[in-house]
Amino acid sequence: MPWSNQTGGGGWKSGGGGPWGQGPTGGGNRPPDLEDLLKRSQDRLKQAMPGGGGGQSTRLIWGIGLVGLLVFWVLQSVYTVDVEEEGVVLRFGEFNRITGPGLHFMLWPVETVETPKIQLENQLNFGSENATRGNAEGLMLAGDQNIVDIVFTVLWRISNSQDYLFNIRDPERLVTVVAESAMREVVGRTSGEQVRTDGRLEAQEAVLAKIQSTLDSYGAGIRITGVKLEKADPPPAVIDAFEEVQRAEQNQNKFIREAEQYRNKLLGEAQGESSKIVEDAKAYKSRVTLEAQGEAQRFISVFDEYSKAKDVTRKRLFLETLESVLSNSNKVIIEGQNGQGVVPYLPLPELNKRNNTVSQTSGGQ
Repeated sequence: MPWSNQTGGGGWKSGGGGPWGQGPTGGGNRPPDLEDLLKRSQDRLKQAMPGGGGGQSTRLIWGIGLVGLLVFWVLQSVYTVDVEEEGVVLRFGEFNRITGPGLHFMLWPVETVETPKIQLENQLNFGSENATRGNAEGLMLAGDQNIVDIVFTVLWRISNSQDYLFNIRDPERLVTVVAESAMREVVGRTSGEQVRTDGRLEAQEAVLAKIQSTLDSYGAGIRITGVKLEKADPPPAVIDAFEEVQRAEQNQNKFIREAEQYRNKLLGEAQGESSKIVEDAKAYKSRVTLEAQGEAQRFISVFDEYSKAKDVTRKRLFLETLESVLSNSNKVIIEGQNGQGVVPYLPLPELNKRNNTVSQTSGGQ
């Protein structure tokens, strides 16, 4: 059906252009023209700018925009590195240079900067007392097939910023895995008793050396500053039985020490008695030797005198012998003629008693 003007006009001829012409007029709403809207907007913007519009306003707008972009670029290009940090400048994502603490400039966005904290000492805690991990991570098997509950701490810091940023993806995760693996290896080569007692310091040093060598092989740029083995105890499930064993061992050691003390006492006494016997024997030897030497010297002197006067010396020896014999024997002397013949009975024991009584009486007076 041909289009007709609702106001009484004819078809395309009366409408002045058909459906693409002017369209209905009169009481209907006329659609806005897009070009008119853009023109009116530009006019309003020119009137709002200083100078009333024209080419000068356009240049001013462009100038302000360029100044803003320049300020934004400067702000993005200037960066600050703190005292505990180190600036690593990347150009197109590749390492370019390292800057120290202070204010620096880079060509943004061609260059970017990373500021790792090289002076900060990081700490990782391992074991059942660490609330962020499972309680079973501290249970390790020792070299004597005993389970030990290990709690230890690892301290580390950045030693090479370039290696730290480019060679490893997750530094903390890497140190965690390497430290736990090193501790399990060292504990697995050591007996549980040694780890709990005098071998703790040696285990710490071995773990530190193992962690550092592994990280150096990866080129991690990390330096381990310390490993502290805080606890090496039996698991909580067997702690009571372990304490009983410890008490039994302590009692055993106590009894051994007491037995050693008693042994040392007896040994000391025996050694003292032995030394006394040896000394007495040496003294007896010296005494007998000296006596023999004296008797030999006396015999020689008597023999010399005998050689000079044999009769006199023989008689003197006879008299001295009789004197020594008679002086040590009991004697009864009978005077007169009563001693001749056979005496039927002589009460010698009574005479001895009488003589002893007289001697005691005279001695007491």
